[in-house]
Amino acid sequence: MSAAAKAGGKARAKPAVKAGPAPKAKSVPKKPATKGRQPAKPAVAKQPVPKRTASGVKPVREPELQEVTFTFCVERGSEVFVAGTFNDWDATRNRLVWRDGAYAVTLKLAKGRYEYKMVVNGTWCMDPECPDWVPNGFGSLNSVIVVE
Repeated sequence: MSAAAKAGGKARAKPAVKAGPAPKAKSVPKKPATKGRQPAKPAVAKQPVPKRTASGVKPVREPELQEVTFTFCVERGSEVFVAGTFNDWDATRNRLVWRDGAYAVTLKLAKGRYEYKMVVNGTWCMDPECPDWVPNGFGSLNSVIVVE
């Protein structure tokens, strides 16, 4: 017995449904399964943050780099490096290589004034070819180069 008959009421007839093609369902693209993780975001290169000035916002410019070649004449078979304010005085970062009868290395430096020394077989040396020197606080001199 139906629920309507048990309650003492009449059962209602269901309206007839016309037979025909079923309505098309809208296709929804499936999201990839992430198992509780967020999908990876595409890599985006970081842009320099603009500096704010009194007149507005100006884009930050990367410093223009100049190629500077350091050369040093010493007997072949030596270990030669250049260290200075441009590389935090790291005595092993910029190695000179033997070419055309001398040791040489080309670095890209921003405009400015730099102090430096050559390190030959572990011994710190002034660059005898450099005309500008300044006292360094260790009782010797540093060579000076100005990049324009």
